[in-house]
This record gives sequence, structure tokens and C-alpha cells, in this order.
Amino acid sequence: MGARVFISYSHVDEALRDELEVHLAMLKRQGLVDVWHDKRLLAGDQLDWTISKELDEADVILLLVGPNFLASDYCYKIEKGRALERHRQGAARLISVILRPCEWGHTDLAKYLVTPKDGKPITQWPDRDEAFLDVTRQIRRAIEDLEVVGQPKVTHDFIETARGAAADELPEPSPMPRSSNLRLKKDFSQAERDDFLFETFDYLARFFQGSLEELQARNVDIKARFRRIAGDCFTATIYRNGDKVAGGTVRVGGMFGAGITWLGDDSGQANSHNESLFVRHDDHKLFLSPMGMPVTGPGREARLTQEGAAEYYWDLMIRGLQGH
Repeated sequence: MGARVFISYSHVDEALRDELEVHLAMLKRQGLVDVWHDKRLLAGDQLDWTISKELDEADVILLLVGPNFLASDYCYKIEKGRALERHRQGAARLISVILRPCEWGHTDLAKYLVTPKDGKPITQWPDRDEAFLDVTRQIRRAIEDLEVVGQPKVTHDFIETARGAAADELPEPSPMPRSSNLRLKKDFSQAERDDFLFETFDYLARFFQGSLEELQARNVDIKARFRRIAGDCFTATIYRNGDKVAGGTVRVGGMFGAGITWLGDDSGQANSHNESLFVRHDDHKLFLSPMGMPVTGPGREARLTQEGAAEYYWDLMIRGLQGH
């Protein structure tokens, strides 16, 4: 039997948990992990008792950390508290997965293994698949270090439930075994793709406006200008000591169909661009594919989140000022 992996998360982040499980598929196929989270509860299960039991028997405990996780008393105080206790005892390996920007660095989690690399939140990676791949590799290493695969499982004492009841006062449940891999292929309508396109454009506009304001606030020789020309176009301009040093135009549309284009000047011109983002999808999610970004492997298109797309276009805007 593979290592037992317990996932603690806020239900607000359920979609990201689903994505993580897709990336754990190879570990599951190899029989290296048996994943459990509260969506595997069955009708009639006693919630607190079952969660406590699974948490107390896990070999690897994943904490999916974001603002909602830190705000949840159950996630932060109960599940995180027991996870840290079992990690310190050497009974389980704790891995924190930083999903979204939050103040995890001011918690006791900062003393232990944090993924992805450098604690950069998954939602801020240009390519979310790369972030989850980094997490998966860390989980694989943790399992190899534990050396639990293929060995008899040692059962630990159950912790008390959040309601204060002792485990020996509750009846032993006998749930039917079932997979946690119950996610089905999703079809995306044209309306959903268009919504994602315009939501991305609006996010880019807010991102550029906020970045320009912060750049100007941090540098006395910099003046920045953001102009929303229309509902589907904005321009950005950077001056240094009064001279224009960078500009860009971002627009919905383009010569090759619906997309979000980048033009490396602030002219607002509609019939020219240097880069385009197009909405694509796989079996589970929508993403953005840049026309000119190098891919990470043969036959693999880049898959950007909205945050990743914003960082990509901002890099095109500012790279000349950074000596690239």
C-alpha cells in the first residue's frame, strides 16, 4: 500500500486542490500514494472523527495554504496544529503548498518545507502546471525519505475530535473504499471562453495600472501614465527624467481572431501587434496561450493563468528598463 496522503484545505480552494490531484496521478498509478481529503467522506460518516482518524494515520500531510486557510479556525488551529505535532514527532511529513499570496511567512509553517520553489504562490506562476509539477516532485521526495511504501502500516492513536469526544466513545465506521479521482472532463461553452477572455483583459488593465503607480512611487525619476482608451483597449507609458522610455498597448481582438494583443508602443494602434494571447482549454480548465512564448517541452503549448499573462505582458513592457 502506498503512503497515505492527507490534504487539508479551505473549500474556497477546491478547484486548486482538484488540479493538484491531477498532477498526483502518476504517483497514484505507481501505487506510491493513497490520497484522502474530506470529499471522500461518505453519507453517515462522523465528520470530525473521520477527519481526525485520517489525519492521525497519514504519512504525508499537505496543507494547501492561502488566505482562507489561514482564516479558518478548523484548518489553521486544528488540522495544522495536529500536522505540526505529528511532524515534530517524526510520525508524518508535513508539506505546505502555497496556493495564493498570504502571510504564511509569519506563521510557524515558515520553519518547515514549503512548496512550490521559494514559496512563490501557485496562482502567481506564469505556468500553473510547472508550479504543480514542482509540488509533485517534493511530495515524491518526501515519500522516498519516509520509506513507507511496501511496509506494514503503523496505526497511530486517534486524536480527539474538535468537539472534544474521545475516539473510543464513537462507533467504528466502515466506509466503502473509493477513489478520490472523480473529476470528469469539462466542456467549455463559447460564452465561458468569452467571459474568461474579457475577465483576463480587465485583470490586465488593473494589473498594469497598479504596477505603473507602484513603479512611479518607488522611483523619483519615473513618471507613469495609464490610459483606458475604450472598453477593450488600454495603453501604458513610462517616462524617465521626462523622456519616454517604454510604452505598450493592450487590446482585445486581433488579426487572428479573438485574443488579447500586445503592441510595444503606446500609440493605441488597432491593426498591429507584437504578441497575442489566445484562450485555450484542456479537459479541466481554461488558460491563455501566448503566440511567442517558448514552450517547456516538445508539443506542449505554454499555459498561462491570468496572473501569469499579466506578468508576461508586464515583462515585455519593462524589460528594456531592466537591462534585458
